[in-house]
Amino acid sequence: MSEVPQHGVFPTLQSMLRATVVAVFVLTFLLQPYRIPSASMEKTLLVGDFLLVNKQALAPAGRWRWLLPYRKIQRGDVAVFYQPVTDTLLVKRVIAVGGDSVALHAGQVVLNGTPRPEGYAVYAPAARSRFRDDFPNMQERDPDTDAAWWVEMRSRVQSGALQVPGGDAFMMGDNRNNSQDSRYWGFVPETKIVGSPLLVYFSVRGDEEGTFWHRLRRLGRWRRVLSVVR
Repeated sequence: MSEVPQHGVFPTLQSMLRATVVAVFVLTFLLQPYRIPSASMEKTLLVGDFLLVNKQALAPAGRWRWLLPYRKIQRGDVAVFYQPVTDTLLVKRVIAVGGDSVALHAGQVVLNGTPRPEGYAVYAPAARSRFRDDFPNMQERDPDTDAAWWVEMRSRVQSGALQVPGGDAFMMGDNRNNSQDSRYWGFVPETKIVGSPLLVYFSVRGDEEGTFWHRLRRLGRWRRVLSVVR
């Protein structure tokens, strides 16, 4: 004898409750939406990209380590994290991890004494800055540099390179001449890392005139939708 389908308010509420529980679990433990607000990660990530952040990866393991596949951060990872000075949520690339030494010579990253190839790095035209391009520069301070970080750097520099403490990471934007990053405010503790961008689920350009549907068609960067972040 076939089962009679249930109708009415109670079954509907049950379905809604199950969907809500699943959504809360996903947003709490697995994924988090994030919108790119600045050009610091171009061309990897563009202003107006909407991301899904994988909170399983890179975040502190905590009590769910036995269930979710957390891993340690690695050089080259793109990470979403809380900026250590302002606690603002940002996205940058991991350049160095605890135990590494890092420096920049004419904008080129030198990691543990070896120049590092970076196909993702972009160098927009900009006036030369000794602090930004030849880092760490202890003779010239950029006005955007956090004062406490400027003092701390002096104890972290050995043989012209910055030594990254264990449990910290040195972050930089891919758009090297247009990024406020670890050069200006210091190391990011691993406990401040939220996760890793998984994919772009939507992307829009700046505002334009026209009807709503006309703007939607023109503003959407449809080729970026569902693109994986690398």
